[in-house]
Amino acid sequence: MTTTDRLLTVNQVAERLGTGVRFARRLIEERRITFVKVGRHVRIPESAIETYVTANTVEPITLRPMSLRRAA
Repeated sequence: MTTTDRLLTVNQVAERLGTGVRFARRLIEERRITFVKVGRHVRIPESAIETYVTANTVEPITLRPMSLRRAA
């Protein structure tokens, strides 16, 4: 987390990820995303969202053309 990193609410994180609030809360509960406790409030740094998305991005695979495949 950098010093200029904005801290987002759970609702803002859910909106950024395009998910429901329950999913964002589950990420926090399972400690799958970095978060900050501010008193009793939970805040998530913007960089933590970027890190989470990068770590969970699945790259597409390139399939060979059908004519080159062998029959099983």
